[in-house]
Amino acid sequence: MNRRPLVITEDRALLDDLVRIAAAAGAQLDVAHAPAHARPHWNLAPMVVVGADLADALAATAPPPRDRVLLVTQAADDPDTWRRCVAVGARTVIDLPASERRLVEEFADISEPEPRSGTLVCVIGGRGGAGASVLSAGLALHASGAHLRTLLLDADPLGGGIDALLGQEEAQGARWPDLVAREGRVSSTALRDALPAFGDLAVLSFHRGDTRPIPAEAMRSVLESSLRGFDLVIADLPRHVDQAAVEALTRAAGTLLVVCADVRGVLSAAQVLESIRHHTADIRLVSRPGAIAPDTISASLDGAPHVAQIPDHPRLDASLNRGEMPALGPRTPLGRLCSTLLQDLLPA
Repeated sequence: MNRRPLVITEDRALLDDLVRIAAAAGAQLDVAHAPAHARPHWNLAPMVVVGADLADALAATAPPPRDRVLLVTQAADDPDTWRRCVAVGARTVIDLPASERRLVEEFADISEPEPRSGTLVCVIGGRGGAGASVLSAGLALHASGAHLRTLLLDADPLGGGIDALLGQEEAQGARWPDLVAREGRVSSTALRDALPAFGDLAVLSFHRGDTRPIPAEAMRSVLESSLRGFDLVIADLPRHVDQAAVEALTRAAGTLLVVCADVRGVLSAAQVLESIRHHTADIRLVSRPGAIAPDTISASLDGAPHVAQIPDHPRLDASLNRGEMPALGPRTPLGRLCSTLLQDLLPA
């Protein structure tokens, strides 16, 4: 399928700008320097960008109507701009350089592969050490093992790095500080290519020692990109909900709150629940074994449904210190837990 936008212009300066903007979006262009050269590509190109210099000449050829036609100009104050826009059947006028970011997003939309409709699942601990990061990693590993393209997203700058939990802290690839400077849309293809990846699992974590919070704009951009490029995104959230965590919660298909089954654990989880319930509708409880029964935990947390209990793993701490996740095979307790949770959370 052709994903190259068609550019119609003979203005060399304008073309240089368009090539640069397309490169920023990861797109390549087909270029016609005259309306006659554009005719074979007019209906085949996913988008047509008409330079103001050739708009009148193109209109004179009466091209058939089509969608996704843009008129690009470097002279926004030209009184004939909107007349030319109507004449060529353009959807809107892109004024450069003022509207450059919008054009980057238009090119990115066209150049990306067919977008996926990814599912976002958030995981948050009811208190420190509840096991939310282990559950997040387990879900991501289990899903990627089932050949779902999966992103494990670390949203807790004080969590020590979820890549270390996987024993992959030295893996090459982008971390959060490499992405926060980006503004606007992030290409899903570029995001996948930039991150450390292990088979169908990609990981976005923090550099060692980096404790700066994620700006909400950066989280929003990464989430929108990842939901186009991945089947499943697992977001490991901080207990102190910041604006970046809110961006994730508002997009989540479901949020798992991991509760320690003791008095302080339930009281702490109640505070976390209060802080997240205004931002997400589907909150489910996953508990650690302890003195308080699952139905009592649910009743104590405003009736939020208790959906699973994390099995005891006597050698878990030793395994994690070696950079090893516990086994997730279909016959292991943790593997069965992850399978059950994902079946409930993912669309059929």
